[in-house]
Amino acid sequence: MKSTVFAQEEFHTNSSSSQSSAQRISVAAPAAPVTTASYKKPTSKKMVYLTFDDGPTKLTDQVLDILSKNKIKGTFFVLGEQAQRYPEVIRRIADGGHVIGNHTFDHEYTKLYHNFSEFWGQIKQTEEILRNITGSRPDLIRAPGGTFGHFDQNYFKLLDQGGYTVFDWDVDTRDSSRKGVPASELIRNVKQAKLKDQVVVLMHDGAGHEQTVKALPEIISYYKAHGYEFGTLSSKVKPVQFSVHVSAVYKGRAQPTEKWITAHVTPNAALFKHAASLILQAGGVETEMKSGEYELSSGHYLVPLRAVLERLGATVLWSNTQQSAQVSWGTRTLTVRTDSNRVELRRKGDQMPTIYQIPLTSRDDAIWIPLRSLLELLGHPIIKAAAGPDNYKVIAL
Repeated sequence: MKSTVFAQEEFHTNSSSSQSSAQRISVAAPAAPVTTASYKKPTSKKMVYLTFDDGPTKLTDQVLDILSKNKIKGTFFVLGEQAQRYPEVIRRIADGGHVIGNHTFDHEYTKLYHNFSEFWGQIKQTEEILRNITGSRPDLIRAPGGTFGHFDQNYFKLLDQGGYTVFDWDVDTRDSSRKGVPASELIRNVKQAKLKDQVVVLMHDGAGHEQTVKALPEIISYYKAHGYEFGTLSSKVKPVQFSVHVSAVYKGRAQPTEKWITAHVTPNAALFKHAASLILQAGGVETEMKSGEYELSSGHYLVPLRAVLERLGATVLWSNTQQSAQVSWGTRTLTVRTDSNRVELRRKGDQMPTIYQIPLTSRDDAIWIPLRSLLELLGHPIIKAAAGPDNYKVIAL
């Protein structure tokens, strides 16, 4: 068995749903912005933002049909578990020019508000599901049940630091206040709310919200009659955020360490910044990695193992018991062991693996590995690297 230590790499570029209904009741609260981001200047236009939580479901198609008929767009805060069930509806939302936001994976309060790392994990889990379906990462977040009584100041601070914008709402239709709230009551709740220049309306397209679908055409007509235009939320829209009021049950929760924040939150903002992408060609396949999906430091590329290799056509399997990943591509198999920075290479016909020591890091359930080392081990050495005005390009055999 051969053991090899890879030099500190690399090359240099030329430039630098079964949940109880009670848990899904939204909580009204006074709004208070908690971020210092730069937003669009107010205009004389009155804007209403129709938002839909807890989907997608079969009802979402009906909502999309109504929006299309009225030639308006909406913002959909979706659950990861529902996106997995209805990927075709997620694609329809995106293809229709609507905006998709992140509503966590499973909407379970006890987990999400136990500590920030659990909330963060569900945001990242849903984010990857949506990226795999649409090719894009949502930077908008809505907290299940709203932030009031759930978020402490650290939730707001760390999500802002990670590149996200959190949106609560101004107008609650109260369609989740109990089961089967009639459409007439939802419409009345909207009409009783104060009219402002910017209004964010909370509705739900989750299972059991047929009355919301029924009420939607009249809600749209009401805002049209009052001279509103219909928009979609974005990080450039000043967010509605409820004031922090943490109930006693959450006051003693553990806060993440600086080490955890540095590893998970700090580099995350790069995912949403406009910066050069990495074009990678290897094994006759080309893929593009957006800013934040790779790292470049002193000319050395680091990439997330599964994300890059699955795009290139390799198979990657993770073993929880052994804390290792197994990669199969062509005639080569790699076993990547995160606990020892060890990679075992087997070529077809090998009796024993060759062992290499390679610097590995783990964060957000992903293994980050030097790109050059990875490609060389898999039999695709880099033959050219260049940097252009809009992207970096790496070509391997």
